[in-house]
Amino acid sequence: MGSTQEILKTLLPFWDGIEESDRSLICENTVSHSFTAGETIHRGQECSGVIIVRSGCLRVYILSENGKDITLYRLFPGDICMLSASCVLDSITFDVSIDAEENSRCIIIGGSVFDTLSNKYKDIRIFSLETAVSRFSDVMWVMQQILFMSMDKRLAVFLIDEAARNKTDEIMLTHEQIARYIGSAREVVSRTLKYLSSEGLVEVSRKGIRIIDKAGLRELTN
Repeated sequence: MGSTQEILKTLLPFWDGIEESDRSLICENTVSHSFTAGETIHRGQECSGVIIVRSGCLRVYILSENGKDITLYRLFPGDICMLSASCVLDSITFDVSIDAEENSRCIIIGGSVFDTLSNKYKDIRIFSLETAVSRFSDVMWVMQQILFMSMDKRLAVFLIDEAARNKTDEIMLTHEQIARYIGSAREVVSRTLKYLSSEGLVEVSRKGIRIIDKAGLRELTN
């Protein structure tokens, strides 16, 4: 994806509209980090900064008092996370956590500097809000599935989306991982996969899950 400055110029639409000294300030307060799979990157309402994913995958989730977590969305190369910078978006009052789902490389813009510049430039403030708001549609979709969709439909939606994202009908995820992504229990996922398999929609093996009737799986989501 190029150097840090090239990445910032490419992904931040306000970049060319701010002063050179402020572009330098952002660069000076931007660090590169490598995270190993399972490592926690952000917890609660810390102001960890604005996270930009260069490689790998991050999982953004909320954690209940009893330790159950619900995945809100995942971040992939080129994605930007504003919810990790609570000092920039003071209207965001709920706690989110972010873990590295796999070995990942990120660049992180210091929250205090980004906050200062967002107060100086209207375009940065608008970008921050739009980036955060765009993710709330993902959050509402997750909540809608949990509250109103049957488990077989939720799992079918997940498998179809995952196949489309990876451009393959082979889903190389464990039942535990899938359960974490869709906010369920591993046993429930295993039981539902067994049902989908009995209907001839998927094939389940130790290697993962293979979609064998995509049309039938889509029909289940209607």
